[in-house]
Amino acid sequence: MDSSLNSKPENQSVTPPSEDNASMAESNHNDEAAISSALETAGDGNSLQPPTISSKLLRMLEAATKRRPALVKMQNSEEVFDENDGAISEAPRTKRQIQYPEQPREFDSRLTKTGRRSLSHSVSHSSTDSNSSGGSDAENQEDEVSPREMQQINSKGNRDFCIKNIKMADFGRREIELAEDEMTALMALRKAAQGEKPLAGAKIVGCTHVTAQTAVLFETLMVLGAQCRWAACNIYSTQDEVAAALAEQDFPVFAWKGESEDDFWWCIDRCVNVEGWEPNMILDDGGDMTHWLYKKYPHLFKKAKGIVEESITGIHRLHSLSKAGKLCVPAINVNDSVTKQKFDNLYCCRESILDSLKKTADIMFGGKQVAVCGYGEVGKGCSAALKAMGSVVYVTEIDPICALQACMDGFRVAKLGDIVRQVDMVITCTGNKNVVVREHMDRMKNGCVVCNMGRSNTEIDVSSLITTELEWQHVRAQVHHIIWPDGKRIVLLAEGRVLNLSSSTVPIYVLSITATTQALALIELFNAPEGRYKQDVYLLPKKLDEYVASLHLQTFDAHLTELTDEQAKYMGLSKYGPFKPSYYRY
Repeated sequence: MDSSLNSKPENQSVTPPSEDNASMAESNHNDEAAISSALETAGDGNSLQPPTISSKLLRMLEAATKRRPALVKMQNSEEVFDENDGAISEAPRTKRQIQYPEQPREFDSRLTKTGRRSLSHSVSHSSTDSNSSGGSDAENQEDEVSPREMQQINSKGNRDFCIKNIKMADFGRREIELAEDEMTALMALRKAAQGEKPLAGAKIVGCTHVTAQTAVLFETLMVLGAQCRWAACNIYSTQDEVAAALAEQDFPVFAWKGESEDDFWWCIDRCVNVEGWEPNMILDDGGDMTHWLYKKYPHLFKKAKGIVEESITGIHRLHSLSKAGKLCVPAINVNDSVTKQKFDNLYCCRESILDSLKKTADIMFGGKQVAVCGYGEVGKGCSAALKAMGSVVYVTEIDPICALQACMDGFRVAKLGDIVRQVDMVITCTGNKNVVVREHMDRMKNGCVVCNMGRSNTEIDVSSLITTELEWQHVRAQVHHIIWPDGKRIVLLAEGRVLNLSSSTVPIYVLSITATTQALALIELFNAPEGRYKQDVYLLPKKLDEYVASLHLQTFDAHLTELTDEQAKYMGLSKYGPFKPSYYRY
């Protein structure tokens, strides 16, 4: 079986099912023209209501734009964000506390009854997509007391959290402060919201990675006026010290590294099932929180004002609901925003793939033959990094456009079945399922490394390896040897889950871009007047994409050229953007 027939480019955009491309392009163009006009006059005191951006957001963006010269100082100055600006860098400085009171079947087959520790959950797929085996890291911790069985309390007497160890809070706070130094755009949003809380009244339930970078996002949403409750979307990516720092700040977080499958869903439920507190916004990575509300609490799901989803898997699931007429909440597709696709997916993976492979398998890259399945943005980043280290890289693809790009970039495009015997590594980057199956693994050479950089833990058919004839040998954290009867072994990393977030770290700066995009999408959906967004999936307005990029340019001391009036008229553009139509391919 050839995996290229099953792969799918990770950067493929999903067209909202209710609109055709032509009408959507025309609508976006008209919206963006209105947005440009609104941004030019946002400071004149008028109450503007452009079609796709709320007046609150416009005023906030304008406030931040006026402060741009000062933002260059952010990395080297402690005076830019003092305690009066709402920045959160130390525990005592927080002034505001939360007030507590296969596509169609994926939303219908996700509830499970298992409670064992297992190879159980990935970044973006549910427990029904997961596979079980012996020797996982979680199994080795069975003798430890589960956080669910511990009586935990922070220094303020609050118990509304469940983490590994509250005593790690000081260490976690330092991790968050380091992330704040790199995430300058989010810190700018905090300052811009100093006089106006655009998320006041928002009650957000989130299911993302719980790391120092996402903690900066969580605390930014608090500064913007929101109340939040959070769970992890991956059982291995949680930084326990960061979760402790959030809990110490009275932030309701339910996550720890090495959760079981039962723990995972229990944590999500603790975020939602709270007496006297009902969520009205969802921030998701993979669709698990959305699924839980949709299946278990439909009355709450129908009341939500919006969903912000950042993964390709979650977007597919939202479109499945929309096509079935079951999506009763508007959603913004952050995954296909330019700032997510072209920066997080590409640059993040380009830098983190090498670190992840080094930390797990001690790999020497020079001269190694590598098969990269999928040449979307993730595949492009991985391929470029490996080529730069001297590896011989093959690419598998189903899309002729992506395949042609790979050829023009100097990679040989081949079917996995034709090269699987000779390669030293196989890396999946598709978001699809069964890209690498048992037939491929039976034919791999001894010592071949198999791992996944895509958003789904179904890309590698791990379940086919759970048989009596094969031996699983746990080597170290996130590394297993799968041994065949003849002694051949392959090296499986992170149990087929997304490698960099399970086994390593990712660049803070790139995550700042995605987190800023998520925050703006939440603000836009929450403040949108009744009827602006229907029960469908929407792309982020291009103007917001450009704004996120402009905020991050400050770090590089970059200076944009401004159009003259004559040039703007000639090009038919506003001097203030957007500068490209919605259909432009960067």
